[in-house]
Amino acid sequence: MWRFELDRRRFLTTSAYSVAAAALPLPYVEEIADRTAAARTGQVVGMAEVAAVRDMVGVFSEMDERHGGQHGRSALVQYLRDDVALLCRGRFRAEEMRRQMLSAASRGVHLLGWKSYDAGQQGLAQRYYLQSYALAVESGVTGHDGFVMRTMAMQGLKLHRPEHCLGLAETGLNQAKGRVDAQTESLFRVVHAHTLAKAGQRTAALTEAERASALLTADPGDEVPFWALAWGPPAASVYSRNAKVYETLGDYRTAAEQYGRAADARSAGTYARIVALDLVASAEMQLKRGRIEQACTTWNEAMDHMNGVRSVRTRKTVTRMRGDLARFRARGVRCAAELDERAIDFLASA
Repeated sequence: MWRFELDRRRFLTTSAYSVAAAALPLPYVEEIADRTAAARTGQVVGMAEVAAVRDMVGVFSEMDERHGGQHGRSALVQYLRDDVALLCRGRFRAEEMRRQMLSAASRGVHLLGWKSYDAGQQGLAQRYYLQSYALAVESGVTGHDGFVMRTMAMQGLKLHRPEHCLGLAETGLNQAKGRVDAQTESLFRVVHAHTLAKAGQRTAALTEAERASALLTADPGDEVPFWALAWGPPAASVYSRNAKVYETLGDYRTAAEQYGRAADARSAGTYARIVALDLVASAEMQLKRGRIEQACTTWNEAMDHMNGVRSVRTRKTVTRMRGDLARFRARGVRCAAELDERAIDFLASA
């Protein structure tokens, strides 16, 4: 898989590292890299090296959210192949440190799956998720394997292949509930709610969505683990996924509100892509309710966040938006015509 990625995307390698250096302070990136390199010299691996891997994966994750999945992909592959894989095979001071290193590696491979997903390469994304799951299982870190199952359920829902999604979401939840902090459990429950909605179990879906929301304000318990922060603040992820529950059940007003709430719960500077996508979804719900001017305002706000983001998904949403606006342009609705012109310029330059 490493060879496939690097042979196909070799031309991106240099620019990917340049983007990494520009996205965050260069001394910070170099300091993390130095810590990782020190661990490759044969010394025993400890929590300092685990922290270095987590920090570097965090760098790539932040770059992904700011600039889209097509930035830094080859660089992440090289880092996992050349550094993290060696650390996973190293000598550890204690078994717990080995477990945490495998968990950190799982998070890095999970991010590769997410980047493939964002690029529209769903088969490759699934392969990375399966590898991430295997690493999470081997780590034995409570809840981490279930979290990857949760991601695979989300992918199946997105692709309109719900056959195994309910089972994946239920199994992931059962492996985590009562064993992780309240915010992390809410992430499991909200995806379970979405799969229930897709399965036509309306009452159960709404009950589970309410449980997920309630957990956000419950006693937080332990700190949210590193691997559960894949998409930023848990509350934002819960709002966004709850919106999909209400959308599936036909409650477009509540869905629009929840998508907007999700966008507000994330820093637009750090999470430009996902904020834009939540706003697009909110606009689509507003349009379903016949609120064309409100939808155009929200779509314009979404596009404000798309500058500098290289993402197949954002391009698809803009293309879909043009299709949704077509009938309004034909009627001479001014905001629709102006937004369509902006969309044309965006697609031409993206």
